[in-house]
Amino acid sequence: MPAVTVENPLTLPKVAAQAEAVARPVLTVTTAPSGFEGEGFPVRRAFAGINYRHLDPFIMMDQMGEVEYAAGEPKGTPWHPHRGFETVTYIIDGSFIHKDSHGGGGAIENGDTQWMTAGSGLLHIETPPEALVMSGGLFHGLQLWVNLPKADKMMAPRYQDIRGGQVQLLASPDGGALLRVIAGELDGHEGPGITHTPITMVHATVRPGAEVTLPWREEFNGLAYVLAGRGSVGAERRPVHTGQTAVFGKGSSLTVRADEAQDGNTPDLEVVLLGGRPIREPMAHYGPFVMNTQDELKQAFEDFQAGRLGKVPAVHGM
Repeated sequence: MPAVTVENPLTLPKVAAQAEAVARPVLTVTTAPSGFEGEGFPVRRAFAGINYRHLDPFIMMDQMGEVEYAAGEPKGTPWHPHRGFETVTYIIDGSFIHKDSHGGGGAIENGDTQWMTAGSGLLHIETPPEALVMSGGLFHGLQLWVNLPKADKMMAPRYQDIRGGQVQLLASPDGGALLRVIAGELDGHEGPGITHTPITMVHATVRPGAEVTLPWREEFNGLAYVLAGRGSVGAERRPVHTGQTAVFGKGSSLTVRADEAQDGNTPDLEVVLLGGRPIREPMAHYGPFVMNTQDELKQAFEDFQAGRLGKVPAVHGM
């Protein structure tokens, strides 16, 4: 980790908050509990215990791995439905294969992202490739759920395949932080992901002892999830480590700093920074469906059971 990098970050466009920017305070730091998803792959529930008013428009995020599989161990998910939101699957190390009932899908690996807008509903499956199952190997990624506003919940499903080489690469002024803009924009630099709900998603690698203060849209919320390493967040330098999420308050900039000493197997601080414009609508969420009312949830289950969200292809070899 990470898969997409550059030898010299100083060759990249530089990003830094203006001196007059208002620093966002750190409201909370929570630790993600561990669990299992799909057919049994390990995850950390990044947003567990965080009040939804701080998350909106994000619903949940799982860190998948980091795990070194033995031969025969890699696992995925069976066919399952979704309606009313978008899934963002970012693979840092290893490989995953996705297929959905609307014809979207493909392999994602080593810095690639799949952006699936479930909208009115579909079925999909995620599996490790046969070669990974046979040989084992490293697997590490994220899956983020982004809510859709009521006006877009029943839109036609859409699929975006974002290759790792397409992300917008930026750096802090001293080159101590490498920033990968996956979606949205950072200081006018846009990532490749097309979003219905305005958000920013950045994967930052911060070298030991380095600090980066980024401009952050005031109408967005602010979250920082630590994929690996140790450091601090905010002007007050609140300590954070692997598996923790920091929630920022209001302001126009946010700060992340890496500790001078990192763990032996983690040379840098790896952080995912998220921000989005809150939707501020009622949310009814159960399992794979995210709607506005309980009646809409009930309708989603009825539509799934009746086959109206799509059907599993007769031949679905990956």
